[in-house]
Amino acid sequence: MVRSRQSRLKRKQIQPRVKVWLETDDQYVFGFGISKILKAIQQSGSMKAAAESLGKSYRHVWARVKKAEQALGEPLVDTRVGGKGVSRSSLTELAIRLVSDYDALRQRMFEVVEQEFSSRFKTAPDPEAPTSG
Repeated sequence: MVRSRQSRLKRKQIQPRVKVWLETDDQYVFGFGISKILKAIQQSGSMKAAAESLGKSYRHVWARVKKAEQALGEPLVDTRVGGKGVSRSSLTELAIRLVSDYDALRQRMFEVVEQEFSSRFKTAPDPEAPTSG
């Protein structure tokens, strides 16, 4: 007996994906990566420690922060050179607001996408799944 191509294929489940970022003057300003960097700086109190915790180089973290600051026209990180103690970097009020608002927006976008996906892409039952009674 010859099996059809369809019977040899196993249906894969599809899922929606979305990326959320902020722009100004049609240029990227803020997204998931810089949000993670700023949270790591806030948690550690240091750009160097933040870079280490993220598995990135200090130069990479510093450049991402400076690029975002330049695009926004405002500082995101206050740094203190020298002195005793580990906490030498802190987030500005703008950075704290951006991280919080971006995370909330991103989460809401995921919720909306999931709702739309669920209503539009109703999946047919798997023919190989056991059925009840």
